[in-house]
Amino acid sequence: MNETSHQEPAYRTNERDPALDNGEVYDQLELLSEMGRDFASSMDLQASLERAVAHITDYVEAEGGALFLLDDDDTVLRCHACVGATEITGLTLPSDQGIVGRCVQNDKAEIVRDVQNDPSFYGKVDEQTGYTTRSILCAPMTVKDERIGAIELINKRGGDGLFEDQDLHLLATMSASAGLAILNARMAEALVEQERLARELELAAEIQRSLLPDQDEDDFPLFGINVPARTVSGDFFDFFELEDGRIGFNLGDVSGKGMNAALLMAKTASLFRCLGKTIHQPGRLLARINAEICETATRGMFVTMLGGIFDPRTGIVRFANAGHEPPLFLDDNGTFSSFPADAPPLGISPFLLDGDHYPEEELRLDGGRFFVFTDGVTEGYREDGSELEVDGLKEILGDNQRAAIRDQLSLVVDSVYRAGVKLRDDITLLVIDDQARESVSTQRPRQEPNSIGEVEGGEELISVRIPSQPDCLKLVRNAITQAAQMCECNEEMTHDVVIAVDEALQNVIRHAYDNRPEGDIRVSIRRTGENFVVLIRDYADTIDTSKVQPRELDDLRPGGLGTHFMREMMDEVSFLSPPEDKGNLLRLVKRIA
Repeated sequence: MNETSHQEPAYRTNERDPALDNGEVYDQLELLSEMGRDFASSMDLQASLERAVAHITDYVEAEGGALFLLDDDDTVLRCHACVGATEITGLTLPSDQGIVGRCVQNDKAEIVRDVQNDPSFYGKVDEQTGYTTRSILCAPMTVKDERIGAIELINKRGGDGLFEDQDLHLLATMSASAGLAILNARMAEALVEQERLARELELAAEIQRSLLPDQDEDDFPLFGINVPARTVSGDFFDFFELEDGRIGFNLGDVSGKGMNAALLMAKTASLFRCLGKTIHQPGRLLARINAEICETATRGMFVTMLGGIFDPRTGIVRFANAGHEPPLFLDDNGTFSSFPADAPPLGISPFLLDGDHYPEEELRLDGGRFFVFTDGVTEGYREDGSELEVDGLKEILGDNQRAAIRDQLSLVVDSVYRAGVKLRDDITLLVIDDQARESVSTQRPRQEPNSIGEVEGGEELISVRIPSQPDCLKLVRNAITQAAQMCECNEEMTHDVVIAVDEALQNVIRHAYDNRPEGDIRVSIRRTGENFVVLIRDYADTIDTSKVQPRELDDLRPGGLGTHFMREMMDEVSFLSPPEDKGNLLRLVKRIA
């Protein structure tokens, strides 16, 4: 072997060998065809690599073979398949080291007949296995300018164990074919993955669309539009009617793009709809959502959001702005007003607020329109290439002030969205129209929860409506606890109120409704100065309040202890005249410690 290495170079580049006869060419083509079919038909690339190495090693009559692939950054070669004398699957080495690294870097097939004298030979495998490598055959897998890896064979079976030039030509041909097959298989895998992701994105987009409110009513005073820049959107809006006829609404924009933004959007929108049914103060509602998002949001992600309540009967909008674009108010005379945010976005920190709620603003529309939008609108490109900006938005809205709200918002969208033009960002707008206030007021008469509030005054924290069924009392207990937390009540006070209210509701179910499950009970939890007030309204027959008196504790007759119990727990317990002189209205007061 030493004599051979002195007389011949350590490696040779491949040259055409005229000695190949037609039979050998046919066998090679048959093997290449079989390998190609295997790569094309198999969904398991790893299994195809192992079979390809086995076929090539056997055909060239080598004692062992290995297939190395470059990692994504082209700095590491990793053995993905191995057959024969030694097992090195998973072995990694820098892409510029070893004979296989040299082969890949130079993009040339090599035959090394005396590996022990080759400075690039990686001898650690022989040291670990006790196997002696005498000769190496190595050919790169390259398609055009894309380097994929290399196939390396060791020790010719029989004879002196050295490879010949004919073997080099054969391996070079097979490696080129294997490289093309691997590239095609990767492309097929990538295509399948892209199709899967596309289906998942479309499903996510469908779910997002389902979160948007139903907008079938042409005369409804709120209307919104959302046009995603991608398949899924980080913008959202929503509105829903409360039991008293008011309408809760929001519009938000999640930082970032893609699936993460879409998931945070879905969570934020769901929190608003869920909590907004019971928390009717926009500032407190946003603070509660902010606390929830801060617990789970990915670092660096946040949500700008404007949420509020609109009363169609009075034309009053009350809203809180968490770092969102300033909304625009277009009054009935064509004058615009804007309302910049005074508080940070949701999800940054629960400690940036001044108190336990976001600042609130109240606006009487008086026949005007209130517009909320994302920066995708004002930063959208017009047909001449300029940004729409706030002035452009005002111009479109002002010029079409008397148009139907659907048409007015559609004109804004049309100014920055054209077929075939990629959007810069999601486009989302929401409008509240007070011009339909008279018809809305006629269709939705004021209902009882507001009437209860007018009896008491102060600030309503939460309102709950339940049927007269004991298993529904848990909802009220949770509402009491939540409202007490808003008022920073201590644990002992909260416990007392929960117990007293629970007893009062049990009495309503048992005595007022005689355990009939279809009865209607409404609970308004309010704060009046330093008093925590709970109003309980039922619609049963009006009772004689003079007969509702606690009895002495040493009186062993049944009944009456519940009233005594409530008076011990609360600072005040009294019956008020119910609105419209129908049913009963109980007032329980606890001074905030």
